[in-house]
Amino acid sequence: MDMRDTIRSELRKIVEKHHVRILYAAESGSRAWGFASPDSDYDVRFIYVRPAADYLRLKEPRDVIEWVNDGLLDINGWDLKKALAQFARGNATLYEWSHSPVVYATTPEWESVEHVSAAYFSEKAAIFHYYGTAMSTWSTSLTGKTVKYKKYFYALRPLLAANYIERYHQVPPVRFDDLMKMEMDAQLRATIEELLEIKKRTTEGEENPHMPVIRSFLEQELQRQRTLCSALPDDRNPDCTALDDCFVRLIGLDHVLAERQGS
Repeated sequence: MDMRDTIRSELRKIVEKHHVRILYAAESGSRAWGFASPDSDYDVRFIYVRPAADYLRLKEPRDVIEWVNDGLLDINGWDLKKALAQFARGNATLYEWSHSPVVYATTPEWESVEHVSAAYFSEKAAIFHYYGTAMSTWSTSLTGKTVKYKKYFYALRPLLAANYIERYHQVPPVRFDDLMKMEMDAQLRATIEELLEIKKRTTEGEENPHMPVIRSFLEQELQRQRTLCSALPDDRNPDCTALDDCFVRLIGLDHVLAERQGS
């Protein structure tokens, strides 16, 4: 059984044990980004929906399912209601999941969620998220005399994603190779391509000397994006009606929606 079959088998077990429907499941993290190490784990994220009655309890069930994290497989999911609330906040991580190039399961219902959620993408929220991710990686992993080269990508990718949003005003590609299609300094591009080749031959824990071109880019871009984050206006969509309606439809309470629209 290959890993995709193993993952789908685990998803079926989740459905059986928790009595949910999985609307969408995809890879996140380095395997979705396209720079996994030989020993990288599989970070599977899924969105599920419960029977309508579960949402009418005074005490609703937990809105996450944490299934397995055994060093190779890391599988957990969010309830649809939680996911829609996070779309309303412009949660950049959730937009990444929904645009993953590695999909294990999807449904027509999820297509309707993707359609509705497009109106809630926030450039400010996403750029702030990517800047924060890169800054955290920089401060915790990239200031020593040597570095783990994978950590370079954990800073490079979010900074390039933020740069993409700034240029094109839309959800950035998930794969690092697609971000690399943007116009950039020739020396930086060549050094990143060299880093990618080295990365294929190294494991997660290997320490290596700094690459000055990349280090300089990270320092300058972190400073620039910090200023950018402060200057951007809040562009989040305050009207959650479309997300509310989507939720009501997907849990099977269409008559409630019809009554609301008829009132």
